[in-house]
Amino acid sequence: MQGEAYDFIVTGAGSAGCAVAGRLSEDGRFRVLLLEAGPKDTYPWIHIPLGYHKTFNNPRVNWMFDSEPEPELNNRIMYQPRGKVLGGTSSINGMVYMRGNAADYDEWRQRGCEGWDYDSVLPYFKRAEDQERGADEFHGVGGPLKVSDHRWQPTLAKAMHEAAQQAGIPANPDFNGRTQEGVGYYQTTINRARRWSSARAYLREAKTRKNLTIATSAHATRVLIENGRAIGIEYRTPDGLKTARANREVIVSGGVYGSPQLLMLSGLGPAEHLQKHGIAVIKDMAGVGSNLHDHFNTYVAYKCAQPVTMNDLINSLPRRIMAGMQYALGRTGPLASMGLYVGALVRSDKRLERPDLQINMFAWAIKERNRHGVVPQPFSAFGLSPVHLRPDGRGTVRLKSADPLAAPEIRFNFLKSANDWNAMIQGLRICRDIGKQAALKPFVVEEILPGAGVEDDAGLRAHIRANGVSNLHPVGTCRMGRNVDDVVDPQLRVHGIERLRVADASIMPSIVAGNTNAPSIMIGEKCADMVRQAAH
Repeated sequence: MQGEAYDFIVTGAGSAGCAVAGRLSEDGRFRVLLLEAGPKDTYPWIHIPLGYHKTFNNPRVNWMFDSEPEPELNNRIMYQPRGKVLGGTSSINGMVYMRGNAADYDEWRQRGCEGWDYDSVLPYFKRAEDQERGADEFHGVGGPLKVSDHRWQPTLAKAMHEAAQQAGIPANPDFNGRTQEGVGYYQTTINRARRWSSARAYLREAKTRKNLTIATSAHATRVLIENGRAIGIEYRTPDGLKTARANREVIVSGGVYGSPQLLMLSGLGPAEHLQKHGIAVIKDMAGVGSNLHDHFNTYVAYKCAQPVTMNDLINSLPRRIMAGMQYALGRTGPLASMGLYVGALVRSDKRLERPDLQINMFAWAIKERNRHGVVPQPFSAFGLSPVHLRPDGRGTVRLKSADPLAAPEIRFNFLKSANDWNAMIQGLRICRDIGKQAALKPFVVEEILPGAGVEDDAGLRAHIRANGVSNLHPVGTCRMGRNVDDVVDPQLRVHGIERLRVADASIMPSIVAGNTNAPSIMIGEKCADMVRQAAH
């Protein structure tokens, strides 16, 4: 095989891939190639926290995928923004730092994934972290990933926090500490009013290492497999098709859509599906691209009595100029944050052992969100969004064609169970209860979504069908486990193929209760550790 040789090749410079490549190249022992299909992270709006709305539908840094029509959602298409840039989706996401519930990881262990219980993964969260509040039994300092409190908190955020407590939700100062349940202020992956993506965390210093090659505009098109062993990568560049050899291992980190797509293009996947697209089957693996699932959310929105929302900023040129000056001169004001300050982790049913709903409290309200962008309400407004954290629905990622540059076929199958529906309806009722509290009375003019006249379950269902969306935390398509339809083992090695691993959110057996960026980085940290141990 032609092409330059490396010890390790990592495909995809996203949340996990940056961590894998950064850690593997640390001690200088190994030559590492990191491939990223997108460009360098030089687009200015990536680094301004509130600028992520500028990356939401920008093809320069975003794959801009669409799902297939969702039957339970009036056949609407779920837009799927995913990062196509150094840092991957950590360069375009909402920057909330949330690990999930400790019991999520213990459940992975109970499914046969040894070494993935909470006590085993906590050291990797701590190793990654540079916690602004300091170190304790749950947090670390000195790691590459900056974690901080909001620099700027509007009066509306404080009112939301107080209203949730008035509704009976206990205060929680740390969602990533001893307990997850309660209402509190989110921490973020922001440092001194600048986004701290996985690329910023793991590659900023590493890129000067002689043993690390970072290739952007380099789209991995096929894992090269010979005699049941990964031997390299084929990838496309502006200069044409290239190959690179891996003397030790290939680590696939293309994300929940990119990783199964690359495996299938390489002949690893459901045999009948691969044959349909003319791809030679190397190993029949039914689990590749299966088990897709995601959090799901909808909205309760209110017209606001005071001009203190992001809608007021977006709809006013003088306010935008003022915000720009605040940010430029003091790294403060609305541009220094991402508009999501407060959240609550609650149970839709008190009989549940742990929270299954995350209530996001936004300083804005939108009319619609799709691949054409985010359209704000034309007046002062804010919203509460219930997110179902433990969905039953499972979908698939499949190939639309054998063309590596074609977008994959994405099917979620949202709201396929009574549990999914009941949790969402209860989530709307909890949001409304918060909205009725005294702390928010000075801000609420009226409820605009679902609307005061919508009270019964049938009306709320219609609202969810019309307005509910993917929460953009997809996982599971290269599921870890020891069953016949699992894709990787607890060492993240692809079953039946030597020297090939997957490291990203696609390996999650079940979704964690919270945002998925921090867990993806943890997966990258743990993968790098396992790879280094195996290389001794």
